[in-house]
Amino acid sequence: MLDPARYFDHAATTPLAPEALREMEPFLGGIAGNAGSIHAFGRRALAAVERARERVAEAVGAEDPQQIVFTSGATEACNAALAQFETGWISPFEHAAVRESALARGFEVVDSDGLALVPPAFRPSPAVLAIMAVNNEIGASWDARLLPARRRFVDATQALGKTPLALEGIDYAAFSAHKLYGPQGVGALFTADGSFPPYQKGGDQEQGRRAGTLNVAGIVGFGAACELVGERLAEDGDRAVELRGIVLGELKKAKDWHMNGGEDAVPHILSLSFLGLEGETLVIEADQAGFAISAGAACSSRSTEPSHVLTALGLPEIWRRGTVRISFGRANTPESARELGRFLVRSVENLRTIA
Repeated sequence: MLDPARYFDHAATTPLAPEALREMEPFLGGIAGNAGSIHAFGRRALAAVERARERVAEAVGAEDPQQIVFTSGATEACNAALAQFETGWISPFEHAAVRESALARGFEVVDSDGLALVPPAFRPSPAVLAIMAVNNEIGASWDARLLPARRRFVDATQALGKTPLALEGIDYAAFSAHKLYGPQGVGALFTADGSFPPYQKGGDQEQGRRAGTLNVAGIVGFGAACELVGERLAEDGDRAVELRGIVLGELKKAKDWHMNGGEDAVPHILSLSFLGLEGETLVIEADQAGFAISAGAACSSRSTEPSHVLTALGLPEIWRRGTVRISFGRANTPESARELGRFLVRSVENLRTIA
């Protein structure tokens, strides 16, 4: 039987919070109602959507709920925001949802020196600058406002629920419900001026900004999860710091490993590289022992290409190949973290013996 306490892959997805599920249930069974209908069922659905919009806006620090556009997830939000621009800059650490969309449009990738971003010298400010708030692989964070740009877009998928957000000076930001104990398949795009050209045609939903019948149950769950963020941000952060410290404490018994992401990385994401090993092998061994960890981003877990994040970080291949990601959440316990740390020490030692 799968043990939730041994699930250490919360950066890939989090379990649905019971509080969010309870609020979703009225819209999952019976007649949920279409939020675009004018009868009582539709009005109930629309009221639930607008209440969720208020909760999401409060969680992300938006001044007006109408700055929030509901989407199918952060990937859609990222693509929609960048599609407005013909040119721009992105950091070399972006998630594939930003990176692939931007490169397909001819955007430029800025250089980096370790974790520091190095914009092109003597160049005019870009039409848009895309820098993620928290990296999904290594937990490092950046402030997009430190670089010049006419417009700024922030992928805040891994930031919401993990660290306080500051959207002043940010024009667009993307969020995803399932990274903060909400349901999969729903997210949001923040727009600073509240307006957004229609990017999906077929109806006047979302004030004409995104056509399509609203996922009422998902949106309600997103709103509920966002309210929990306000209540549990400090508690979740303290838990992650404790669990991270336990794993790192056990790893002091191992040799030839190091931590990626820098000292300022969010505590929820722990990226570790083990010299001369294969991260995928460690993931498989962990799975067989009942632990869920990853070798990188879930969106690229089946790819054999080296991580562009670790490459941009300047990590040599012999270290890069032996990288795993541990991401902490509410179901983890000090004991399960200790067991994971001890398992890693044993597994690394055994794999090096047979290598």
